[in-house]
Amino acid sequence: MGNYQLKNEELTLEIASAGAELKSLKDNHTGQEYLWCGDVSYWGRTSPVLFPVVGSYKDKESVFEGKTYTMSQHGFARDMEFELVSQSEEEIWFHLKDTEETLAKYPFHFGLSLGYILTGREVQVLWKVENTDSRIMYFSIGGHPAFNCPLGEGEKQTDYRIEFGCDGPLKVSVLNGNGVLSDKVKTLELEGRQLRITEDLFDDDALIIENNQAHEVALINPQGQKYLTVSFESPLFGIWSPVGKHAPFVCIEPWYGRADRADFNQKLEEREWGNELAAGEVFEKSYVIRV
Repeated sequence: MGNYQLKNEELTLEIASAGAELKSLKDNHTGQEYLWCGDVSYWGRTSPVLFPVVGSYKDKESVFEGKTYTMSQHGFARDMEFELVSQSEEEIWFHLKDTEETLAKYPFHFGLSLGYILTGREVQVLWKVENTDSRIMYFSIGGHPAFNCPLGEGEKQTDYRIEFGCDGPLKVSVLNGNGVLSDKVKTLELEGRQLRITEDLFDDDALIIENNQAHEVALINPQGQKYLTVSFESPLFGIWSPVGKHAPFVCIEPWYGRADRADFNQKLEEREWGNELAAGEVFEKSYVIRV
């Protein structure tokens, strides 16, 4: 286990080999920390990778080729030690592969590589999923970075806004309290592409926004300035802060996959927004954090 650093004139990143998780994103000029610290009284993670499932299976179970597999929310990669593959001043790569323990939960041989590239005031987060099995592999993958909001002492989160790269309104899928999707859909009206963060915004858990409604999300401070932007190509994403905790952070989560519906048949190969790879193929995606 170890912590690693990338640095340029503008920013310093810290990444842990545990989960290949981004742990700090700091401005070299001002000392401003943009990434959540992982205080366990709110949420003990900072930016976990979600693999091989995003969200939850119905009843935490999936069925493949007649066998039932049990796996907790967001999969196992975030809790595993990654191997450092390479590091330069502004780029780093980690790798994870299947083990006997993962095969008991998930029936495929795989390779998962996570990379971080620092350029100016941008961080590119890269995923490479390789099917090292002899059959089609089914999986989901997603990001879960948490960003400080509010930034300044004495500020209130409710004076901040979230800006979307679209005019809206946004259709939002809703979880049912058991970690799977209900039939409920909410509509979020935007004002100039922005949504005020209210006390009750996350009372129904994550805001799940599907069907390519937006590909950029930014946080706006009380002065109306955009201080952090996440850009992505994924067809859906989540916005989250812990229910009822008034936590001082907001997660912006690009996803290739999501939780099952409450009435889903649990067949792994039929999950909505799931991905498949033929034997030997590689799935490569990324997203960008800009401050």
